[in-house]
Amino acid sequence: MNRHRQWDIFCKVIDNFGDIGVCWRLSTDLAARGEQVRLWIDDASALSWMAPAGAVGVEVLPWSKSIDSTTVVARLAKQPGDVLVEAFGCDIPREFLALWVVQPAQSQSARCWLNLEYLSAESYVERCHAMPSLVSHGPAAGWTKWFFYPGFTPQTGGLLREPGLLQRMTSFQLENEQLRDPTRLRVSLFCYEPSALAALLAEWSRHGLAGQPVELLVTAGRTAHAVKAVLNQWKSDSETLHITWLPWLSQAEFDRMLWDCDLNFVRGEDSVLRALWAGKPWVWSIYPQDDGAHLPKLEAFLQQLNVPNSLKAFHRAWNTDGEKLVAPSAADLADWRHHATAARTALLEQEDMTSRLLQFVVKNR
Repeated sequence: MNRHRQWDIFCKVIDNFGDIGVCWRLSTDLAARGEQVRLWIDDASALSWMAPAGAVGVEVLPWSKSIDSTTVVARLAKQPGDVLVEAFGCDIPREFLALWVVQPAQSQSARCWLNLEYLSAESYVERCHAMPSLVSHGPAAGWTKWFFYPGFTPQTGGLLREPGLLQRMTSFQLENEQLRDPTRLRVSLFCYEPSALAALLAEWSRHGLAGQPVELLVTAGRTAHAVKAVLNQWKSDSETLHITWLPWLSQAEFDRMLWDCDLNFVRGEDSVLRALWAGKPWVWSIYPQDDGAHLPKLEAFLQQLNVPNSLKAFHRAWNTDGEKLVAPSAADLADWRHHATAARTALLEQEDMTSRLLQFVVKNR
């Protein structure tokens, strides 16, 4: 008799919430399709607000520097693991590997070991996706690890998109469209500390956005601190800029915020993808790196999605020193809106990442 697979996903929280955000969405999507998931994570504190209700089929387990072998033995004895995922290049603990590799093959599915990489639109993704790597040392020497790259083309691992997402979004928008103030543009802000932030807020406080007042939804954490630092330097009373300070949002609440806005400023991997699915104009704060390696990644992303020139220019300024930042006109915003809808439509024609991942596991077990 067939049974659903047991997945062990390892996640190390580097900073911010992108790693845990992606891993949680993947875990819950797998579980919703009948798979069983153990999410091993070194700092699960963000899940208290990101996913306060947890998820059926997902067990969150602590991953300390030296993982508790007793815990591993108990979990593997209760349900041997079929699929092992090291998210974003984290190293699976030797204690876990030593026990995992000696398990007997389960039912009809032998084990599969995956390295889930970061999302990128760069050309190497198609070349490296689904490549095997022979493990040469350690307790898993002789095993094969497979590299799985999310991406924007059929030759990659695809994009996370759970079943029913668009139906939920459409239903939400129909229910809430009458509650919106048509005289204001609603803008969400989820960013790091861009140099252009002060200039953008000053522009909105004087002129609004595309000729309309702005209702700015500021997310908690680094974004709120960055905005408050700007506001402390100048008087913020304005008839064209109204600020709402948001609490920490669950992933479901964050999605609904994106669906309800006219323009979304997002950052990192998880939120930019959710902004793409929202089909609303978006601006992406790519994670900044000291050596500037993030800028070619940004360019590849803009080229892959064939964004309008005005949106390219805005992204470049938003992600650098901000000196060339030009606020979008009404025509620009309409162009961005048309592109967001078209880009989403094109991406929806491709199979989602979890479906591709499940097929990959069956093929390479």
